[in-house]
Amino acid sequence: MADPTAAPTAGGPPQRPAALPSLTGLRWLAAVFVFLAHASMLSGPNRPDAPLSFFADQDLAKGLAHFFEPGFVMVSFFFVLSGFVLTWSTNPKDRAPAIWRRRVLKVYPNHIVVFAVAMWLFASSEPARAWLPNLLLLHTWSNKPEVISSVNLPAWSLCVEVFAYALLPLLLVLVRRIEESRLWLWAGAAAAGVVGVPAVTQAFVSGGVQVPMYHLSMNQLWFSYGFPPARLFEFLLGMVLARIVAAGLWPRSIGMPAAALLVAGGYWLSFALPYPYKFYTGTIVPFAVLVCAAAARDLRGEGGWLASRPMVYLGNVSFAFYITQGVVMFYGRPKVWGAHTYGVLPALGLLAVLFLANLLAGWLLYRFVEMPIMRRFSRGRKRTAPAAPRGTEAAAVTGAA
Repeated sequence: MADPTAAPTAGGPPQRPAALPSLTGLRWLAAVFVFLAHASMLSGPNRPDAPLSFFADQDLAKGLAHFFEPGFVMVSFFFVLSGFVLTWSTNPKDRAPAIWRRRVLKVYPNHIVVFAVAMWLFASSEPARAWLPNLLLLHTWSNKPEVISSVNLPAWSLCVEVFAYALLPLLLVLVRRIEESRLWLWAGAAAAGVVGVPAVTQAFVSGGVQVPMYHLSMNQLWFSYGFPPARLFEFLLGMVLARIVAAGLWPRSIGMPAAALLVAGGYWLSFALPYPYKFYTGTIVPFAVLVCAAAARDLRGEGGWLASRPMVYLGNVSFAFYITQGVVMFYGRPKVWGAHTYGVLPALGLLAVLFLANLLAGWLLYRFVEMPIMRRFSRGRKRTAPAAPRGTEAAAVTGAA
């Protein structure tokens, strides 16, 4: 199989990467899981006195909150997925400015629009030392809670993406130079790096107030979960996995059913792991398997329902769907319903209303901000290569707050 992540032969035309629509469909499923994790929180970040959960039955509300507590592992999934898709879809002839232009246009316009809405609605009283780093997507380089949680809280994960994007041209050169015989070794090294971050955190990071929910100090929580360089291993793992699949090295015997079981098992394992290992240790290998299995199935022409047009469209909306949650859920839910909770059926109905409101906000952002800007400005004046197929363009990462 020709490797679409490698440089083309001398004088030959650049290769068009094969479409991987199932990965876009997976993005939507993961984004919905993030929504449910946020919607089941017993208290919201904007108003700690008001629950995000609609359920009045405390046993049910606490049970749902406990089940979705490890929802933060989806951040790891999106970092791996982002590294994979960007490696797969970036043309080897693209220069660094072209790569950076596309990434900036993909992330910042959506972010700036939601940032402006959040400042207008509730965050205008925050000092410039808090909101300015958020606007620039540099705020998780700080270990100060008031900076990390400023303005639009879901934007924290974009800081990691922006850092990875800044290094992407260099990382692409390095990853493409890995010999095929050593790809599995490098994938193992990247996964080991992911697992090693919690060990480094416990051994060398200290200071800051204790965060009772996580049994960590604030510095330990920041370093292991939000500090951009510490999350780069997940991105690198995705990049190496793209090379493995493109080279035809992924075993056909490991398909989607096995991957789904592994993900379920990894999620269950996350309940038993202590912090900070809980953040990604139990799921990093299952997520890697899931991404590779879905991509390999697409290459065989067996995409199935994940590759259907509705799932691909929703997957394309998923970034906007995520980035608007800070306004729709963290601000809108307490603003409209206060601290009120309800019986099971009304709560389910209101949860559906909140989901549709969030989806509408995300669709509006995608339709009238993201799509027009990407279509107008993402390509240079001179096109030297075919555009990546619809559905393979990596969206910015979503994640649980």
